[in-house]
Amino acid sequence: MDVHGTVAEGFEPVRAAFARNFDTLGERGAAVAVYRDGRRVVDLWAGVKDVDGSEPWRRETAQVVRSATKGVAAAVLLLLHQRGELDLDAPVAEHWPEFKAHGKERLLVRHVLNHRAGLPVLDRPLTPREAADPRRAAEAVAAQAPVWEPGTDHGYHALTYGWLLDELVRRVTGRGSGQWIASEIAAPLGLDLWVGLPQAQAHRVGTVGRIEGPEPSGVLRARPKRSVTDAYADPASLTRRAFAAITPFPDQNDPEFRAAALPAANGIATADGLARFYASLIGPVGGTRLFDPATVERARAEESAGPDRVLVVGTRFGLGYMLHGSASPFLAPGSFGHPGRGGSLGFADPESGIAFGYVTNGFRRTVTADPRAQALVRAVRQSLTQLTP
Repeated sequence: MDVHGTVAEGFEPVRAAFARNFDTLGERGAAVAVYRDGRRVVDLWAGVKDVDGSEPWRRETAQVVRSATKGVAAAVLLLLHQRGELDLDAPVAEHWPEFKAHGKERLLVRHVLNHRAGLPVLDRPLTPREAADPRRAAEAVAAQAPVWEPGTDHGYHALTYGWLLDELVRRVTGRGSGQWIASEIAAPLGLDLWVGLPQAQAHRVGTVGRIEGPEPSGVLRARPKRSVTDAYADPASLTRRAFAAITPFPDQNDPEFRAAALPAANGIATADGLARFYASLIGPVGGTRLFDPATVERARAEESAGPDRVLVVGTRFGLGYMLHGSASPFLAPGSFGHPGRGGSLGFADPESGIAFGYVTNGFRRTVTADPRAQALVRAVRQSLTQLTP
């Protein structure tokens, strides 16, 4: 496989790992970018733009990153808090009075970010068209009764996270989260990253699809526990219901889906856009830094840990970000970020100054720890070890 792009001296293992993903793991088209202390040190792409196509992937090619969108969306609420416009410990209903229904008066803003809101499902799932309508989606989550007392437990809010966050942003700022991200995050940093794809950028986005591939050679992986398998197979489980909050799930190659702003699930980015975003959370990039040090610590302080009511495995969350652990093995214990189901990944590691972005057009049967992304993370770790005197 011909790999295009550049790596800084010492990061050659990342290029080698990226090439191996195509040779051994069924990769069709992908890109990876890494920043260190605000400077780009890896910028690689290869393969085809469309999962079943022949047009080459180019540096400007972007892809749907699924739940990696959540890490970008979380920054909106944290930045509003940093600017003094939003109290993370205030009740959501303080900004959104209709949200009080069914005993949600004490559900806090931080519960939306740390997956403790108790609202991972909708008793009546939304159609794709309803899900793309901010007013209809907000009405649905406001009317929903929690499935556990808010704040007492945690479970991954796969889709409802986005509608909760988006309506909060609207109530506080008068703008949707996609608009806020475009003007307050993407524009100042020059990011190729959108939540709600503009028509003018649609030509850059490849088509995505399911791929299969072998596990990495020499790596033993346990079979999924029976409880996990059962949860995904049971239509009545919180697991199935959380991922079915939109039914049927939209075609991710549909232009209408891509144009909608669903901050839990349909962000579109280049690898560089994702990595540059995370680099700006932990330090200046081109003179712009998003999070101050206190907000970085707030984002990665453990808020939820242990058995996840939805994913049925142990997960760890800060405020809107997954933390290093078995379900999301990032670079190091202090890392924070978010994977996208099936492949994509973005994270930052403040201690090493590393920010990472990986996007792909081929989705595998993984929820959090994709073997292609993890091979690249291991290569970054190897590079840092070699660079350390």
